[in-house]
Amino acid sequence: MNMPPVCGIIPTVKLPRPKTKGICIMDIKEILRICDHTLLRTDCSSDEIKALCDQAVKYGCASVCIPPCHVAGAKRYAGDKMKICTVIGFPNGYMTTAAKAFEAADAVKNGADEIDMVINLSMVKDGCWDKVAEDIVAVRKACEGKILKVIIECCLLTEAEKIRLCGIVGASGADFIKTSTGFSKGGATREDVELLRRYSPEHVKVKAAGGIASLADAEDFIALGAERLGTSRIVKLAMQLESESGAPDESY
Repeated sequence: MNMPPVCGIIPTVKLPRPKTKGICIMDIKEILRICDHTLLRTDCSSDEIKALCDQAVKYGCASVCIPPCHVAGAKRYAGDKMKICTVIGFPNGYMTTAAKAFEAADAVKNGADEIDMVINLSMVKDGCWDKVAEDIVAVRKACEGKILKVIIECCLLTEAEKIRLCGIVGASGADFIKTSTGFSKGGATREDVELLRRYSPEHVKVKAAGGIASLADAEDFIALGAERLGTSRIVKLAMQLESESGAPDESY
């Protein structure tokens, strides 16, 4: 079924404020504003990507995060209404540096505004820290000034490796360090977000991704220092709240 163009989407909806006994909940719009509304499933269709863009615009998300093959179509569909984020070397990170750099340059040419790359974890485990850095720097150059987020896959790392990578990512010129792909053994944890914020240079922001299941999770990650969240569940929760409340609350 053909979907209406993004330019025809209704204005950003005003959502009801969730009510939780004894807990101070952030304004859900504040959370949505830093969400990369994500769909990276292997078999996602172009119609699903269009729906994702519609939702992201309606609920005021930071971007949509989608597979590289959908970037050009999403850019044509969304135009300037929504930033397009895509993934490079995803999800395993063991492509060659040249392949990652080409993939990043191609994504930018196709309209990507933000790039989330996966580091080479094999190089990390071999202790080849210079090569890890070179891999990130090559993608940084290929991004042509677009926002770069570096996924380090915390669930596969020791604490010492995470700390070392905070410094490497900081020196590479990347904009964010990101906890997880969401495709490995685990997603973002509170401990990892706190560690990444503590050991990353001030100019590097933290993105939490994978396993963000509730508004409470989102609020905790933000309180611990995350400035971007990779998830589709917050929009789904917003849609649920809107549905349960009936007409949107215009005072929100």
